[in-house]
Amino acid sequence: MLAGAWTVFAQTAGKVPRIGLLVSGPPPDEHICVKAFRAGLAELGWVEGGTIVLDVRWADKETAEVAFPRFAAEFVKLRTDVIVSVTAQGLSEAKRASATLPIVMAASSYPVERGLISSLNRPGGNITGLATFTSDLHTKRLQLLTEALPGLSRVTVLRVTGDQSDFIVRDLRQTAGLLGLKLQVIDVKRVEDFQAAFQAAARERAQAIMTTQSPFFYQNMRLIAELALKHRLPSVSGEPMAAEAGMLMTHGSNRIHDSCHRAASFADRILKGAKPGDLPVEQPIKYELVVNLKTARSLGLTLPSTILVRADRVIE
Repeated sequence: MLAGAWTVFAQTAGKVPRIGLLVSGPPPDEHICVKAFRAGLAELGWVEGGTIVLDVRWADKETAEVAFPRFAAEFVKLRTDVIVSVTAQGLSEAKRASATLPIVMAASSYPVERGLISSLNRPGGNITGLATFTSDLHTKRLQLLTEALPGLSRVTVLRVTGDQSDFIVRDLRQTAGLLGLKLQVIDVKRVEDFQAAFQAAARERAQAIMTTQSPFFYQNMRLIAELALKHRLPSVSGEPMAAEAGMLMTHGSNRIHDSCHRAASFADRILKGAKPGDLPVEQPIKYELVVNLKTARSLGLTLPSTILVRADRVIE
């Protein structure tokens, strides 16, 4: 599948501001973040093709490594006023392409540790936005698994290699040590890798499976849920709608939609003169736990009442 550039509106004459949006995962016309960001712009009074030009550049997992450096360079060449990225790789490539062009993180993990910003309160430089996935959030998912599955001792973690997954795995290993868990980490790069990953988990007698954060997992959450059920493995993820797709639990910011919608306000302020480095990075104020009881029954599980009471939503 080839990476593509999906231009919402062609460049218009004059000084109409231009926003470049970098996404991966589902195609742009299906992407929850593209829809939310566009809605946010409209609510702030921006009219696509009139008062604003929005270029959405999309790549799938197989082509992102080559596509995102090219997209970032194109945005610089086009003198884009603001780059907004929903992906970790997009952020890294945008930062590499320009140290001055304003960049907004619509969703990010570990932005300080990755050297994208100086701090959450005073990001400095040319990047600001939202830090939607934090160290505490990832380790909390592991804690939830141990609470939902008393006696749990072996957990398999699926990750897509990259800088943010390294930080996530680091934190998960620390938490696993404190909880007395054996952690098996398996790298997946292509859809075809999932079958082998679940077979490897079975060989290690895994008792549960979880994913790190990646558009790749969001794009394939239904397949992951099906394989987890096939191999009788309770599953947890932070991807939006993972429980709806059939995974046992989802735990994360209440809606990734909200973060992408909020990213429009950062772009709006920057276009009106604010400096990215002066705009504090925001974090989610609410996290949502969603439990799929249908999946639990299929696995023969009876979840503790403490989990069900804390769940924001329960799927029957």
